[in-house]
Amino acid sequence: MLSVEETIGVTEAARIPQQRGEQLLDSAVRYAEERHWDVFPGTWLEAVEGRELCSCADPACPAPGAHPARPDWASQATGSAVGARRLWGKHPRASILLPTGRTFDALDVPESAGFLALARMERMDLTLGPVTCTPDRRMLFFVLPGAAPKVADLIRKLGWSPAGIDLVAKGEGQYVAAPPTRIGGQGAVQWANRPTAANRWLPDVEELISPLAYACGREAAAARGRP
Repeated sequence: MLSVEETIGVTEAARIPQQRGEQLLDSAVRYAEERHWDVFPGTWLEAVEGRELCSCADPACPAPGAHPARPDWASQATGSAVGARRLWGKHPRASILLPTGRTFDALDVPESAGFLALARMERMDLTLGPVTCTPDRRMLFFVLPGAAPKVADLIRKLGWSPAGIDLVAKGEGQYVAAPPTRIGGQGAVQWANRPTAANRWLPDVEELISPLAYACGREAAAARGRP
C-alpha cells in the first residue's frame, strides 16, 4: 500500500508535527484568517502513567484528543482569528476541529481507495480542494457545502449501492479534525493535499464522486472476493 510519502503530484505529504500548543494556535488562526473556516477547540491528550489519555477522562474514548469538549460546540465555532486566539489561549493543547456543512463538506473514504482515486483524478486533470489523511487510515476530500444530502443519489446513479461501498459524507452538524491534531497514540492528522491559494475554490461533489465511488467500489469488490 502506498504511503503518503510515496504518493506523487497532488499528494505531497506534510511532516507529522509534535502537538505543541503554539503550533495548534498558529494553525487554528491560519485556518480562520486565510481560509475563512470556522474552528473550535476539542479535547486534548494527557500523559497518565505512561499512556496518552483523552482529556474527557473516558478510558474507552473512541477518538482520544480529537472530539468536541462540550455539547454546544457548534455555537462555539468561530471564523475569527481573534476568536481563535482567545479559544486556544484558554486551552493551548486542544485539538483543532472544523465544523462541516458551513464552508465545506468532506467526503470520507478508506486511505487505500483515496490514493487510488487521487491517481485517477490526477490523470483526469481535476482540480482538488484540500485533502487530509487521518491516523486511522481514512482520507477526507473537502468539497463545496451541501454535498452530504446528494451523495447517496449520486452513488446510485453511478451504479453502486451506497450501503455497499465505504464512502460517506460529513455535512451539517458534523466536524473533522484538522492538522496537526493528534488522535490517541496513533499519530497526527496530515495534509495529503495542502490548502493553497490554488485550491481556495473548492470542487463540487459531482466533480469528485465518480473516481471516489469507483475506487471504493473496487476495494469493496476485492474484500468480497477474499476467502
